[in-house]
Amino acid sequence: MLIQLTIRDIVLIDRLELHFHEGLSVLTGETGAGKSILLDAFALALGGRGDGSLVRHGEAQGQVTAVFDCPLDHPARRIASDADIDVDGDLILRRVQVADGRTRAFVNDQPVSVQVLKAIGATLVEIHGQHDDRALVDPATHRAILDAFGGLSGEIQAVGDASRRVREARHALHEHRNRIEKARKEADFLRHAVEELTKLNPLAGEEETLAGRRVVMMQSEKVAQDLNEAYEVVAGNTSPVNELSAAVRKLERRGAQAPSLVEPSVKALDAALVAIDEAREALEEAIHATEYDPRELEQTEERLFALRAAARKYDVPADELAALRKRFEEDVAAIDAGEEQLGGLEKALKEADAAYVKAAKALSSGRKKAAQALDTAVQAELPPLKLERARFITDIQIDETSRDPSGFERVEFWAQTNPGTRPGPLMKVASGGELSRFMLALKVVLADKGSAPTLVFDEIDTGVGGAVADAIGQRLARLAEKVQVMAVTHAPQVAAKAGSHFLIAKEGVRGAQDRVATRVIPLEAAPRREEIARMLAGATITEEARAAAARLLEAAAH
Repeated sequence: MLIQLTIRDIVLIDRLELHFHEGLSVLTGETGAGKSILLDAFALALGGRGDGSLVRHGEAQGQVTAVFDCPLDHPARRIASDADIDVDGDLILRRVQVADGRTRAFVNDQPVSVQVLKAIGATLVEIHGQHDDRALVDPATHRAILDAFGGLSGEIQAVGDASRRVREARHALHEHRNRIEKARKEADFLRHAVEELTKLNPLAGEEETLAGRRVVMMQSEKVAQDLNEAYEVVAGNTSPVNELSAAVRKLERRGAQAPSLVEPSVKALDAALVAIDEAREALEEAIHATEYDPRELEQTEERLFALRAAARKYDVPADELAALRKRFEEDVAAIDAGEEQLGGLEKALKEADAAYVKAAKALSSGRKKAAQALDTAVQAELPPLKLERARFITDIQIDETSRDPSGFERVEFWAQTNPGTRPGPLMKVASGGELSRFMLALKVVLADKGSAPTLVFDEIDTGVGGAVADAIGQRLARLAEKVQVMAVTHAPQVAAKAGSHFLIAKEGVRGAQDRVATRVIPLEAAPRREEIARMLAGATITEEARAAAARLLEAAAH
């Protein structure tokens, strides 16, 4: 609930700090005293539209701060938490209005967008008046109001889940159909490509191997002669091996005579003989490698050129032809399996749709019962509000082709103000006074059905008096047993029902000639009785008015 409202430099208000309590609070005062200014300032703190003209004349800026005490699980805290706002303790909404039209918004002293401030404010406070075009008279809210009244959250959840599954199934079917259609257009190409690549049977790394072998074979004739000549030097008739071997044997025989001179030489000659033998083996291998069948070169070139032609055709490196073949095979398999999968997806969509229809019809049944109960409950509140000839109607239009997450129904609150007249939407059929009374009846019925914790009623008793005003006061008091209620009123019967009474008045500013400011004074006992007497009598307060005020207060206390 709202526990404190602080206003600085807004229109006629220079400095104002109000503290509120549970139950019904009323604000009274003469016309022009500043009641509408107070509500405009409050609306500003809740995210209402800013305007530089709201700033008090001569000041650079004004500001409004509203402090709320609300449960830890209240939606306002969730919205604030989602905006990375610290939500420990009270929720403090503050709006700064600059004279040039700019505004700044804060929640718990953290800067926020006006949209976040407005979203939080909407969960904390509802402001209702004769010309209110939001709240209960906004058709966009009527379905949610009916569902809250009927306690249909479980049914709504079931319909929302079913709607989501229908969307998912429809999307899956749509995507699969697109893939199948695209695959069908490419099917002939894919089948031909798989056949061609299967016949070719490319292997990873094959191109490099073939290209290397081709180079060797093409260079073999030129290299072979040089290799043979080198081999002849190393292992032929001119080979130094025999002479080196003889020299080693001769030196070994002299080894005992001068070992220090002979052994290093023998060791070096042995190494030379080993190196010559290794060179011989390498040359033999190289010569063997140069020996090839001319048909092998022809076959190698044919294979290499076939691989490279396929790579150009499919615009991939030759090494990726094997992977491409596998991918094409998978695409062909997908086409073949696609028809079966398509049938399965169509069946899944049909089942999801049937589940949605079942859930939506259950919700429709609940809404029908809730609408009857709501109409009966609101109707019972109308006669004391001088609407005994009027009818309240919850109009439900059904579109069973819809797969809306909220069901088949479009809900709108209608009214028939007099027998024989055509019923129609509340906002179009009811006059300002009638609309406010219909709205009050609705709020009394819906008080514990998802209402904001603070309700503000702006002069909903305008144009009525006597028994009707008393009935309005009674209903505001009943409403205040479940939520915090604030009412701007001109009706003494309403004012007498309040637990807290504030007088709004204009006073001259001390030390400032020709300047006035709006003041709000909490009233108790005698001052309150005097204010109610003024509301009864007008400018001249009589003893009879004071006595009548006392009777109103006494009756309200019992």
